[in-house]
This record gives sequence, C-alpha cells and structure tokens, in this order.
Amino acid sequence: MNNLVTSSEGSATAPDGASIAFTLYAAQPPRGGSPARPRIALIHSLALDRHIWDGVVPLLTPHADVLTYDCRGHGQSARVKMTYTPELFASDLASLLDHVNWPRATVAGCSMGGCIAQAFAGVYPDRVERLAVIDSTAWYGPTAPKDWRERATTAATKGFAALSAFQATRWVSDAFREAHPEVIRAHMDVFLANDVDCYRSTCEMLGDADLRHYQASMRMPVSVVVGEEDYATPVVMSEQIHQAVANSTLAVLPNARHITPVECPDLIADKILALLKQIA
Repeated sequence: MNNLVTSSEGSATAPDGASIAFTLYAAQPPRGGSPARPRIALIHSLALDRHIWDGVVPLLTPHADVLTYDCRGHGQSARVKMTYTPELFASDLASLLDHVNWPRATVAGCSMGGCIAQAFAGVYPDRVERLAVIDSTAWYGPTAPKDWRERATTAATKGFAALSAFQATRWVSDAFREAHPEVIRAHMDVFLANDVDCYRSTCEMLGDADLRHYQASMRMPVSVVVGEEDYATPVVMSEQIHQAVANSTLAVLPNARHITPVECPDLIADKILALLKQIA
C-alpha cells in the first residue's frame, strides 16, 4: 500500500437494520476516496470473510480505492437468522456503497461473492462500471438445492470441524496448503467460527440461486476468472458465464483451485487491474 492511502473500518446499515462491517482503503479524504481514482468493491466467499482479499488489496491500492466487507451472516457483520437471497446480499452492497459515497464501482466477487456480484450487476446495472466473477457460477445445477442442504445439515449435526478437511482441499491446491499452513489455519479459524443458522441460510441461498436470467442484460466489461483445478465451481461453469455474457473475457489460472484470491493474489490483482483498463 502506498503512503497516500489509508485504511478505515466501519459499519453500514442495511434497510432491515442489519449491520455490514467493512474496511475502506482510500486516498485522502478517507471517506469516499478520491474521485480521480478507480473504485473497487470486493466480495468474499461462503463461510469466510473479507480477509480472503488480504493478499490482493496491497496490489490494488496503488491504483484504486478498495472496499472489502463481511457479507451478512459472516465475520463481523450482523448474523441474522432469516431467508437469504442473492438480491438481498446485493441490496446490502448497495447500502454499503451509499454509506461510503460511491455511486459506482468495479465489483469483484469470489465464489459466493461472484454470485452476489452477478446479482448486483443484474439489479443495479448503473452502479457497476466493470464486473469480475471469480471462481463462481450463475447456477450450481439441478441437484444443487439438495446438495447444499445436505452440506448445511452436516454442519448442523456434526459441527463445522466435520467439513474442515473437505473445505481446505477445495480452497487451495495441495502444494499451497503444504507451503502455507499458517494461511490455511487463519481462514479455517474463520470457517469454524461461523453461525450454523446463517450458514444454513447461505447454503440454501446458493443451492436455489439461478442468476442466468441476468446475463443477457450485462453490458459492462466482465472478467471471468477460475482456477484450473476448481472442483467447487468447475471451469465449465465459468465457460457458461463467458459464453452468455457478450462483453466478457475468460481466464483459467493453472494449478489453482477454488479460492484464488488466497492462492494466487498476484494473478487475481493482475486480472482486476487489467479489467480497470477496459472502457466501461
């Protein structure tokens, strides 16, 4: 991070009163940032938090103001037991952007965050200058409602620890996991601290989500990025997005799995910075 950029933490309030915790990395003045700099909002993956972007943010802040936050039901944001939808999470982001005085931004999301980013682009197209969909999908397929509910039931009946090995092997490659145990441990601590009711609601949201109807109306530049070894949202799911969205590019990152902002932050930062160069 260059010395002209400061970070500040805060909390925005969604229309239903839920608090959304965030960190803003911005040139002076801190609130709202500099109008001359691009603005990037980053959305994290399921059952983790804004810290999946910790390796990416310092590579972006010399070039742009950056906003990271915890989605509702995650991290330090409100853990509200209710039905979740991608559109509700998109509304939370709209409230957050209002709070920091960002009328528009480049929006990038990983996994669950990619689903939310697509919903945000569908519901609030005028607020999205560019879109990055990372390790994600528009639809998990016909068995998704059952599959995601089974995962939530495992967490509820056996605890999050029963899913820890499954998650760690999907998040990153074996080589990365062996080389960086401290990184995996930090994210696993976040995973294990989840609220089971919020996790269930989020799993149900992802299982039921079908964002394909938004694709034809996406007119902004879209960057689709996926790890070559992503077992959670395989490359074919990113190919579907790329084929359906006219103004899109597709990049497959070699030897990477599902949470590429953690595994290869330099490559993710490069893709986002390249996206900024595209005319919105």
